[in-house]
Amino acid sequence: MEWEVMGCQGSHLVVLCAVAWEGRGKNVVCKVNFVVCQLFALLAAIWFRTYLHSSKTSSFIRHVVATLLGLYLALFCFGWYALHFLVQSGISYCIMIIIGVENTHNPMMIITQKITSLAYEIHDGMFRKDEELTPSQRDLAVRRMPSLLEYLSYNCNFMGILAGPLCSYKDYITFIEGRSYHVTQAGESGKELHCERAEPSPNIAVIQKLIVCGVSLLLHLTISNTLPVEYNIDEHFQATASWPTKLIYLYVSLLAARPKYYFAWTLADAINNAAGFGFRGYDRNGDARWDLISNLRIQQIEMSTSFKMFLDNWNIQTALWLKRVCYERSSWSPTIQTFILSAIWHGVYPGYYLTFLTGVVMTLAARAVRNNIRHHFLEPPQLKLLYDVITWMVTQITISYTVVPFVLLSIKPSLMFYSCWYYCLHIVGILVLLLLPVKKTQRGKNTHENIQLSRSKKFDERENSLGQNSFSTINNVCSQNEEVACRHSSLKQ
Repeated sequence: MEWEVMGCQGSHLVVLCAVAWEGRGKNVVCKVNFVVCQLFALLAAIWFRTYLHSSKTSSFIRHVVATLLGLYLALFCFGWYALHFLVQSGISYCIMIIIGVENTHNPMMIITQKITSLAYEIHDGMFRKDEELTPSQRDLAVRRMPSLLEYLSYNCNFMGILAGPLCSYKDYITFIEGRSYHVTQAGESGKELHCERAEPSPNIAVIQKLIVCGVSLLLHLTISNTLPVEYNIDEHFQATASWPTKLIYLYVSLLAARPKYYFAWTLADAINNAAGFGFRGYDRNGDARWDLISNLRIQQIEMSTSFKMFLDNWNIQTALWLKRVCYERSSWSPTIQTFILSAIWHGVYPGYYLTFLTGVVMTLAARAVRNNIRHHFLEPPQLKLLYDVITWMVTQITISYTVVPFVLLSIKPSLMFYSCWYYCLHIVGILVLLLLPVKKTQRGKNTHENIQLSRSKKFDERENSLGQNSFSTINNVCSQNEEVACRHSSLKQ
């Protein structure tokens, strides 16, 4: 998400703030509007969870309020351009109703992440056979057509209308209907025990994420402007700086560009958590986890030792979306198709396409190096540590080199940057692909279930298993705790 595309309509208070910052103009209004709206959404989320909890009001009321608040925030930020949200959602919903569920995966539906995700989930649940689906597709499949209100609420709710993050339709409906804390387990008689545990509080998770937001915003305001990415193509800098200096500045300037994304995505996550959405389960220690729809893992990003590890922890929900709607469903070259779709989804700037085309080469080359070399450095631990340090340095430089056009946007400065570097990493990547044997990916139904675009999926599956183990513990507690109601029932979709 770019700051520049955030809304530019708003109240007189916001306009006065913009006037006070002479020379910043409309871009400042956009940024201030975004922050003001997200802070309002945070307060609204707390109110939503407190006074419109699923135990106190119906799903219908929760859908209506979430939708109306979301459309109000869109109107505040974008003015009458916010009608695009309604028109886009309305047309898409009509298409699904009119043309039938067997065609709701059509490419015409690729407008937004939520619309395309839900289109495929409905297609999987109402047209395809279960044996044709991967486990993840089976879990996310939607078995009935959503109502118009449910559809608008999912797409336009106030918690995610400005900055997301993406969530599955089933997760959102589960949250609205208050079923996030229900647990099922087979009992001794073979029947399913249905237990409901007291709702965990998200307060600690929200506070922690707001602290991260504060630090990220401070870093963005103090450091980002002093280390501009554009300085990498400054003629004087390129003519006078040594190669070590160029390497260091390339890394540091891209490092300084990341806090604004950390701020926006973490704040969006905190807003959803404050409303009670984002609960994943419990860890081994019995602590509640509020990372169901988290969009990044900062520590893993900054300590990445592979290109894949970085991508797996950056914009996680988008990576999962690309995996579900493109990578898993591609019949040829899934990596190339996925990067192309990602570029198209981001927008029309040439820099996006340069970044993602470069990313294809870097991803395939990194995969080849890892498959052919890594196993030689696993033992002893000292050698593994040396390997990790070297791969961390290479990964950070490679990532920085790849994403410079994403920041510069235009074709001329982007090509100027690569020319200054003599396209060295492009050449190295191509040579790696030509010289090292590349393990071809087997395609098929079974391998579809194992091939993953992101490591975050593995992480999620592993953590989900932890959550399931702790859920079993919860069921045991249910039978002993008088405050928890346990009953026999059938698991409903």
